[in-house]
Amino acid sequence: MKIAEVASIVAGSGAYVRITTEDGLVGLGQTACWGYPHAVHAVVQTFREYLVGQDPLRIEHHWQYLYRMAPFRGSVLSGAVSAVDIALWDIKGQKLQVPIWQLLGGKCRDKVRLHLLMGGATPEQLAANARAAVQEGFTALKFDPIPAGFENLTLDGLVATVVERVEAVRETVGKDADLIIEMHRKLTPLQAIPVSDALARFNLLLIEDPIQIDSIQSQAEIARRISTALANGERLHTIWEFREMLVGGGSQYVRPDVGLAGGLTHCKKIAAIAESFHAAVVTHNFLGPVLTAASVHLDVSIPNFVVQEYSKVDEGPLATAFPGTLKRTGGYLEVPEAPGLGVRLDESKLADVAPTLLDPRTSPLRADGSVGRAV
Repeated sequence: MKIAEVASIVAGSGAYVRITTEDGLVGLGQTACWGYPHAVHAVVQTFREYLVGQDPLRIEHHWQYLYRMAPFRGSVLSGAVSAVDIALWDIKGQKLQVPIWQLLGGKCRDKVRLHLLMGGATPEQLAANARAAVQEGFTALKFDPIPAGFENLTLDGLVATVVERVEAVRETVGKDADLIIEMHRKLTPLQAIPVSDALARFNLLLIEDPIQIDSIQSQAEIARRISTALANGERLHTIWEFREMLVGGGSQYVRPDVGLAGGLTHCKKIAAIAESFHAAVVTHNFLGPVLTAASVHLDVSIPNFVVQEYSKVDEGPLATAFPGTLKRTGGYLEVPEAPGLGVRLDESKLADVAPTLLDPRTSPLRADGSVGRAV
């Protein structure tokens, strides 16, 4: 069996890879590099020159070749490798007529616990959304309590506002749900530590990404200095970055995205490195059915998984373009049993439902005109 065609499809902020074999099997993958989907598309076009004619079952070999064939690294390259890797695992599962998790070592669990990515711009909205989520069956909730315009708040004002919002949710759900605080890399270390200290009394499951990922050493330093567990990794790309973070910061939650951190091949290794540090895996995911399914196959097959991020985009119009989208039951996803990834693409519907996530004209500025942050 050989690869006959490699197609790259860009729709909205999504970049998808579709690999077709000579005997008609079709593998589907997606990148999580949503900020630059056309750049990923260009890289996949370069990959195509190598991939066509190759044996699609040599997944590890192809991963190494694609990652190392030129001296340049970063999220665009890793995102492209990730999409190809997922598609190759999809083909292999279909060829052998088993779900991907079976190829990754079999099941460690019978269903996958979710944490809902929850919105809300005020304490009242957050509390109402939390109440509704718990009633639906979610046992873990994630939200960003940092207000719009935070760049211009005093430190005391920032701490007070964040505490007010988290307190509203904790009082609403009580002990019925774990709370995850997403900070979206908005703060400096000098802000992140006092904010995190002020939230310790709410017994959070974790605090995620308080500072930018420019320095792995700085991530580790934050982990050592706060009492609440820290989670990092949705913008990291490799086993080497994750290892350095864990060496510096000790046991914490790691957040690999299968669409950015090298696909299933590499994320399985990241999970193993985390396990050696007694660290748990909380898979990053919000871009839709393809990466949700790929994440579930990983979650099922590793012992140190805790909870997967889940966005209701999987239950909206985008799902119509992806037959086989996994169905949620309460706060869980069932283990997929279909061969391969289990999700297909109806390209005729994709353009009408694919969201665009980035407007390059809207990066926030401080009151003095300087750049506030980047997501």
